[in-house]
Amino acid sequence: MRYTESEFFSRLAFLLAVLIETGDVKTLAGNECRQSDFFPSTHWSVVLASGRGEAEPEVAQAALAELCQIYWAPLYSFVRSRGYTVHDAQDLTQSFFAYLIEHKIYARVDRQKGRFRAFLLASMKNFLAHEADRARTLKRGGGQNFLPLYEEQIENAESLFQTHSSTSSEDRVFDRSWAAALVTAGLERLAADYRGESKEKLFKELRAFLGGGAGPPPPYAELAVRLGMSESTLRTHVTRLRARYREALHAEVRRTVATEAQAQEELHVLLRVLTEN
Repeated sequence: MRYTESEFFSRLAFLLAVLIETGDVKTLAGNECRQSDFFPSTHWSVVLASGRGEAEPEVAQAALAELCQIYWAPLYSFVRSRGYTVHDAQDLTQSFFAYLIEHKIYARVDRQKGRFRAFLLASMKNFLAHEADRARTLKRGGGQNFLPLYEEQIENAESLFQTHSSTSSEDRVFDRSWAAALVTAGLERLAADYRGESKEKLFKELRAFLGGGAGPPPPYAELAVRLGMSESTLRTHVTRLRARYREALHAEVRRTVATEAQAQEELHVLLRVLTEN
């Protein structure tokens, strides 16, 4: 999936709209999350528990690997913004993940303060600042065994960097790339849900109502005829789609924090990043 400036901001404009539509970012949380501030089954909580010796290392590594797949592109963009070439940025990003696992850096994060996004960025800065550790990790071949890297993934990451490389600071490049990656992850999660329900065709038709397309969505009356349903039924489908997208976005954020309060804070950060010029 290639990123263009217009597509990126179109998606973000829709995100703002659906958040405003809820009246309060907190309504993105599910009922089960409101029962308790903690949800220990999230990926990041599992990783933190492993660092304290309270979870199996293999389970934690699998959870960390899944999180890192989404954050590979934002970290790559950050490294590229420091002047490294495409090839060197790839090697350094892969090597960073190998370093992260080998030295169990995640075990040092405080559960109450650590958010996966902030943890990764601070750890990457530290990694790049220590030439000896970086060089030693690179000689071992980086993190290829830990995190598989695909050509499409590299192309998407470079496209993200090129989209946001004019941003004023390295940290801002990371934040904007993170926002784009998160929005895309939410959309992919939603698409997978519809495929699992054998509604892939319906999702493709309704996808335009989530923004980010080449043009505006078709008129309701026109699309209703094409789908063979009433206009009122179509509007119900669109409303459900947008509600499920909000849930998918919240789920993506929730995987990277240890408490619901932190999830809400991350959503507010996401909202701030999206509204920056």
